[in-house]
Amino acid sequence: MTAAENVCYTLINVPMDSEPPSEISLKNDLEKGDVKSKTEALKKVIIMILNGEKLPGLLMTIIRFVLPLQDHTIKKLLLVFWEIVPKTTPDGRLLHEMILVCDAYRKDLQHPNEFIRGSTLRFLCKLKEAELLEPLMPAIRACLEHRHSYVRRNAVLAIYTIYRNFEHLIPDAPELIHDFLVNEKDASCKRNAFMMLIHADQDRALDYLSTCIDQVQTFGDILQLVIVELIYKVCHANPSERARFIRCIYNLLQSSSPAVKYEAAGTLVTLSSAPTAIKAAAQCYIDLIIKESDNNVKLIVLDRLVELKEHPAHERVLQDLVMDILRVLSTPDLEVRKKTLQLALDLVSSRNVEELVIVLKKEVIKTNNVSEHEDTDKYRQLLVRTLHSCSVRFPDMAANVIPVLMEFLSDNNEAAAADVLEFVREAIQRFDNLRMLIVEKMLEVFHAIKSVKIYRGALWILGEYCSTKEDIQSVMTEVRRSLGEIPIVESEIKKEAGEIKPEEEITVGPVQKLVTEMGTYATQSALSSSRPTKKEEDRPPLRGFLLDGDFFVAASLATTLTKIALRYVALVQEKKKQNSFVAEAMLLMATILHLGKSSLPKKPITDDDVDRISLCLKVLSECSPLMNDIFNKECRQSLSQMLSAKLEEEKLSQKKESEKRNVTVQPDDPISFMQLTAKNEMNCKEDQFQLSLLAAMGNTQRKEAADPLASKLNKVTQLTGFSDPVYAEAYVHVNQYDIVLDVLVVNQTSDTLQNCTLELATLGDLKLVEKPSPLTLAPHDFANIKANVKVASTENGIIFGNIVYDVSGAASDRNCVVLSDIHIDIMDYIQPATCTDASSVRCGPNLSGKIKLVVESVTVNTNMTDLNDYLQHILKSTNMKCLTPEKALSGYCGFMAANLYARSIFGEDALANVSIEKPVHQGPDAAVTGHIRIRAKSQGMALSLGDKINLSQKKTSL
Repeated sequence: MTAAENVCYTLINVPMDSEPPSEISLKNDLEKGDVKSKTEALKKVIIMILNGEKLPGLLMTIIRFVLPLQDHTIKKLLLVFWEIVPKTTPDGRLLHEMILVCDAYRKDLQHPNEFIRGSTLRFLCKLKEAELLEPLMPAIRACLEHRHSYVRRNAVLAIYTIYRNFEHLIPDAPELIHDFLVNEKDASCKRNAFMMLIHADQDRALDYLSTCIDQVQTFGDILQLVIVELIYKVCHANPSERARFIRCIYNLLQSSSPAVKYEAAGTLVTLSSAPTAIKAAAQCYIDLIIKESDNNVKLIVLDRLVELKEHPAHERVLQDLVMDILRVLSTPDLEVRKKTLQLALDLVSSRNVEELVIVLKKEVIKTNNVSEHEDTDKYRQLLVRTLHSCSVRFPDMAANVIPVLMEFLSDNNEAAAADVLEFVREAIQRFDNLRMLIVEKMLEVFHAIKSVKIYRGALWILGEYCSTKEDIQSVMTEVRRSLGEIPIVESEIKKEAGEIKPEEEITVGPVQKLVTEMGTYATQSALSSSRPTKKEEDRPPLRGFLLDGDFFVAASLATTLTKIALRYVALVQEKKKQNSFVAEAMLLMATILHLGKSSLPKKPITDDDVDRISLCLKVLSECSPLMNDIFNKECRQSLSQMLSAKLEEEKLSQKKESEKRNVTVQPDDPISFMQLTAKNEMNCKEDQFQLSLLAAMGNTQRKEAADPLASKLNKVTQLTGFSDPVYAEAYVHVNQYDIVLDVLVVNQTSDTLQNCTLELATLGDLKLVEKPSPLTLAPHDFANIKANVKVASTENGIIFGNIVYDVSGAASDRNCVVLSDIHIDIMDYIQPATCTDASSVRCGPNLSGKIKLVVESVTVNTNMTDLNDYLQHILKSTNMKCLTPEKALSGYCGFMAANLYARSIFGEDALANVSIEKPVHQGPDAAVTGHIRIRAKSQGMALSLGDKINLSQKKTSL
């Protein structure tokens, strides 16, 4: 075993710029220097030994001149020194000098100072030489009766370690510790003693627990945690013991310590699946979430509740606790609220949906009273989506939800208003009985809508679903009210010339005349405000949109006017009224066209919008039955088909989820009976405590892929050649936020290599955490060097460097071996993810004004001939998820367009638009052509994904 492989419990900073001191100067300082000089010299000795130096000549010097000193700093350093110094000869025998050291530590174990005694006992836990420990056993036993708890608890640890490694030195340790535990009062001492009994003699631990099981609630939290672990292990190994200890676990759910409550709840769930046990554990989890202030704790405990919900038998129990779970919404953190709402939505049933909707409505109203904040807007959006899902699943609730949500159409937050509009569109199509209510509410809030996007959607809904004469007249009134005085061009020119005042514009004649003729809203004025303000603020909403150059809303208005005019003609028999209404609609379209062609708007009208408005004018002038069917029937059928496809897709995904959760049992699978299970079979089950410990240490056992190339050997990179004097290879272990390089260095020469140092540098968004320490390699010796590299973002990085060393006895300069580059794969940090259509649009042009987006374009260059095969290859290569529904990709038409999405572990988004085709004129064997456009907020993410796609294409082309 080389020096680099020796176990070290103490990390010491090594200054790299200082020259290593000589052995003679160190010996001089240790012999003749004062306490400060000896302290510094001892530190240097420790650092040199850690770097591989032997320094055998200093051992006796330290024993003679440093060991007798009583200085506490010296004694602490000596503990580190004796831990790392070689204590045996090359043939494995104990050095004679160590007898003197052993005597010194026997004296320290009897020292009147409790710190020296305790630290010495901790040091003895690390000794692996039984010959050194044997003479110290009486003194270690005596420390169990010391007056100070620090000494007693370290004595217990020392006895436990010695008993585990060398049982013959203290065979009666379990009995000794059991007696000590019975009489001990200090919580930390009792915890250590009980922990030892759990691992050394579980029966004695159970006997002690049986005698004091009623007093468990009065124990300290550190002892209670160990008791929970014991009960879990005992019941895991021997299920018949459950009835004996389950009451104790129930009591520990009432502990004052959050950690104990959490562990007790987790243990209770694994020990019992009874509804009362699950309810008690879930209630305990909910209390922890509400009372704990740390958001990370809240998220962890919420995950436990989600795991409980995944079990079909437990879901019914949790459904009764939905209202308790909703208490978590009082937490201001958005992530906690998001997870809570998702959990509540998964648990909602016909029994509790009414209460859930009441709570969510109250939360929605609360968001109006909170000062505007980004998280408030996002939370409102989450609430809207949750209410939307509840109404779709439980149609009876829609009537209660819609009036509250319709108020948000006039909200400044466009995202929340867009979600409400989507919900309203779906509700008005699915629920015929709610159409009158929705139209009425829509007309009430129509004039207050501030966003042009929401305005367009509201116009479409009103135009599509207004079916009575009164509603149609009301829509026309609202449109005229929102448009202001017409003709628009003449009124705007007059206003610019100062011929009319802003107050006069508010009660314009045509609007008043229209209202009087229609007979509705006769007492309402066109605009509620009559005070003069800035010109832009005085403009009605629709007029403002048009003057800003947004004529797409004009095209939507033209379609809406056409629909309601055609419907009005069918409803009203009088020819005069028919012509009057149609003429009114055509006048509005004509004045908008006139405005678009003038120089008044900030941007002129587009040709597409002109064509659309002109088409609507032509349809109204002809009023043909075919156009009537297209405008009033085909549009609604298209919406119905889209919603049906969406509903079918949701049902399919829910079915897949339920199939995952249901455990399928094959007809010939053996049935396991708990009562007939052998003990050794029970022990093979996974130990939850062991799994959580491994997860915390990052040593979770991942299932290796069936392909042998996917094993660890695939991540080994050769850094130097076989003929180089120093051979090196690295195993690249990628964690979440850092990379660990485990480098094997082999001395292939017959010389001793001194100060062998691995020098590394990085390219990209990588940062070397610390420089590896230099080593001394014997002839044909090898060592492992570990280096940590921190990763800050998703970007292809490169690690490069060299190995430098000195040859022992040679007068030449330092030797250098250049290493091959290590390329870090971006795929280790990219995970498939999903996002809504609105979010994917937000990744694009909408954010380009605020955040600079990086766009990378990749030309398709492959020999693959099938479009779908190429798409699947890209998905596999980039680890992205396809957002385009499977139905949209099915069939064959010679071209394909799909959206791919992924998110890195650093929260960076990437959206890829795939546009590919197969040239039909080149025959059936023609290769796929096209482009892939990648959009991301960071340059590294976009360019790295582009490189990855290019590389994968080359592999398919080979």
